[in-house]
Amino acid sequence: MDSLAAAADARFEDGVRLLDSAQPAQALACFRDAIAMAPDFAEAHANIAYLLDQDGDASAAEMHYRRALALEPGLAQTWLNFGGFLTRERRPGEAEEACRRAVFLDSAHPAAWSNLGVLLTAGKREAEAEQCYRTALALDPAHAKSAFNLAYLLLRQGRYEEGWARFESRDWYQATAARLRCPRWSGEALAGKSVLVGTEAGHGDMIQFSRYAPLLKHKGAVRVSLLCHAPLKPLLSTLHGVDEVIAADEELDADGWDFWTPPLSLPRLLETTLDSIPAAIPYLFADAARVQRWAARMGGGTGELRVGLVWKGNPRFENDADRSLPSLAMLAPLGAIPGVRFYSLQKGAGEDEALQPPPALALTHLGGDISDFADTAAIMTNLDRVIAVDTAAAHLAGALGRPCWVLLPDYWTDWRWLADRRDSPWYPATMRLFRQPPGGGWDVVIEELGDALRTQAATLPARTP
Repeated sequence: MDSLAAAADARFEDGVRLLDSAQPAQALACFRDAIAMAPDFAEAHANIAYLLDQDGDASAAEMHYRRALALEPGLAQTWLNFGGFLTRERRPGEAEEACRRAVFLDSAHPAAWSNLGVLLTAGKREAEAEQCYRTALALDPAHAKSAFNLAYLLLRQGRYEEGWARFESRDWYQATAARLRCPRWSGEALAGKSVLVGTEAGHGDMIQFSRYAPLLKHKGAVRVSLLCHAPLKPLLSTLHGVDEVIAADEELDADGWDFWTPPLSLPRLLETTLDSIPAAIPYLFADAARVQRWAARMGGGTGELRVGLVWKGNPRFENDADRSLPSLAMLAPLGAIPGVRFYSLQKGAGEDEALQPPPALALTHLGGDISDFADTAAIMTNLDRVIAVDTAAAHLAGALGRPCWVLLPDYWTDWRWLADRRDSPWYPATMRLFRQPPGGGWDVVIEELGDALRTQAATLPARTP
């Protein structure tokens, strides 16, 4: 090896150490130094591609991926990373080819099988996807990502027994566990015991699965506490059967309970099936004083259908580009329906659009004055219907027992809405699902939504002023 090649190798190793110690910018500089000294250094190109991909520079990342694979077509991990890149770029055919190359080169690599399964799941080829996940788990029964991906598929199919068990592979509770010195509940007898439930990453998760906390009283617990995000505390304080609600930013007694449990583990521990989902709706309630205050603010004629709109979710959510509408303008055709008054419940992302809505859509914007979810609950109680994308607002409407129409993407539909259903067993009788057609697109959904809304407006009974 000549001195330049040796220097390139040394710089590459420096980059690997920096990458392992979570210093990506410094690592990238090292890999760039390596290819400056050795332009055909395939592994350096591959690592540059990976880091550029993480940084959002798709064009440069693809160039380096292709350069690496042209130089060394036998790099299984690079094919795998390239497949992930192509998946995020929505190029499923190329992504599948890359993942299959990775599997061919290293058929004992569980991540390669798992990533191929993700692609097949997104393409609705679920039987093939399931086999990929099971192959990965046969290779490595402890491969958490494969177990999680399989859980996602099983839960969406309503195969809850194995789905809940596999779902335990998720691992995002370190912060909660670090604050407590009691053990995590694994199904032990609760007679005379105290339990802390919480918290989940998403507001919608907390709203949907808080319904399980009161059931622990039926198991004999003498005290049940709920830990949640601060904006949820006033709302979740209306949950019957819970002794106290604690905001995540409040002081927590590390020794205050006998057990703690995440809400999303309770369906498994309480053996929930499709036929035994606890669905006594409503289980959350709006504060009467807030309802009156918002009623005075909202106005509206006695013969109008009052409809709340939520068209965007949290932009940090991994599938937000699919679940959220591109803009409020998509809903503009609804403005032509007579007898409907629209209110914006949008808070944060999309709120600027509500301040200047499309001319065809008369809209009263309320989101800017919403302080927490209890305010949103009070507004919803004054509405006849909520129309929302797949975000916490939909779960809130469902938990309150308010009629809600949910707009769902075709790509990577969340598991909790199951497959192909137009209703939800989690929110029976009050929720209707409007799904994108195969291949996606919102136009057909908005047209179907408009027809349904037109029918509702035409049959609205007179409201008492």
